[in-house]
Amino acid sequence: MAAAATQAPKEIDLKNPDLYVQAVPHDLFAWLRANDPVHWNPEEDGAGFWSLTRHEDIVRASTDPETFSSARENGGHRIANENDVADASVEVSMISMDPPRHVDYRRMIMGGFTPPRLRDMEAGIRARANVLIDAMIAKRAAEGGPIDFVASFSAPYAIQTLAELFGVSEADGDKLFEWSNAVVGEDDPECRSSQDYINACIQEMALYSLGLWQAREQAMGDDLISMLVRSAKEGTEFPVPRYLATFILLVVAGNETTRNSITGGLIALDQNPDQRAALIADPSLLPHAAQEIVRYISPVMHMRRTATRDVEVGGKLIKKGDKVVMWYPSANRDETVFDNPDQFDVSRTAKKTGLSGKHLGFGFGQHVCLGQRLAELQLKVAFETLFERLPNLRPVSAPRRLRSNFINGIKTLAVDF
Repeated sequence: MAAAATQAPKEIDLKNPDLYVQAVPHDLFAWLRANDPVHWNPEEDGAGFWSLTRHEDIVRASTDPETFSSARENGGHRIANENDVADASVEVSMISMDPPRHVDYRRMIMGGFTPPRLRDMEAGIRARANVLIDAMIAKRAAEGGPIDFVASFSAPYAIQTLAELFGVSEADGDKLFEWSNAVVGEDDPECRSSQDYINACIQEMALYSLGLWQAREQAMGDDLISMLVRSAKEGTEFPVPRYLATFILLVVAGNETTRNSITGGLIALDQNPDQRAALIADPSLLPHAAQEIVRYISPVMHMRRTATRDVEVGGKLIKKGDKVVMWYPSANRDETVFDNPDQFDVSRTAKKTGLSGKHLGFGFGQHVCLGQRLAELQLKVAFETLFERLPNLRPVSAPRRLRSNFINGIKTLAVDF
């Protein structure tokens, strides 16, 4: 593992999106874990927040919703208070609810991610990977290289699977992709050029999602939209603004984690050729590699909670009403939990079991990602197919990264083969 910095950084502002443009600041997180694991971060435009950087503290906060609330009425799940910045046309989604309300809404779509459903989806996911690889080969032959891996493979692969979950045409994927980028890329001018642009995206999403609702009312299926419509018909309180919020959440969750894990995983494998060779030699390691990629990349970098009472964490007094931000890239490199945490090891989860080896890349506790098994399946199939079809696929330049403190995102990655 890389040694933690012995000298205190001159300035620590984990909210600053510029901090993440070149890379996740793992040295800074290592220093915080060793010296100030529950760190107070002032804000120029807010009251400040506590940063949790240790695995055990994040697990504690994630499993005590009575003390550490996700609810919008207490501020929500992002650093900025949702009550101050939320679009008035978009109501609260389940990611900004506490139990039991959160659990009720979560149940509405759990049927879309059961093991039988995932087994039924695997053939389609594999076919999708092959079609995209065929297109990459054709593009390379016609235009030469390099080509953008994000645009050619990881983005359409993720978004087309999302289209399948919604029961819509893969041709709708481009709009879903654009909307997802606009929602999460608020600090990157390439993704959100103006407030007018994001307002237009919200309006487009609203019209599109309402069209899907109306279509399912006429002909119900087994897709996620049908599950939401069915729940509403069976009596779940589900007004239109809340449906829109749920739709936006599904668009973002279904795209960002998978797309950025695949792209980041390709980079990690290129930087660790021994691990790439181990996977090619032993494909049975692919499910473990999928988990290691999510740990190592940590595609979602933080979630926020709000203290509902005074509570002590790591020797610091967190007061009622204080914001508490959980930093997953730090927890996923915690030296007390993972051996050699800065080492990329595709066989890591084959060696350890239990919470001591549990990464938090999908969150933890009541809000753990519903689609984590689908994301792992997509990662497994993607690399299995890429290794088989394009064994010499390699990045040829540094990625262009998203300016964000929330998503560990890669906008473009030039590759050749």
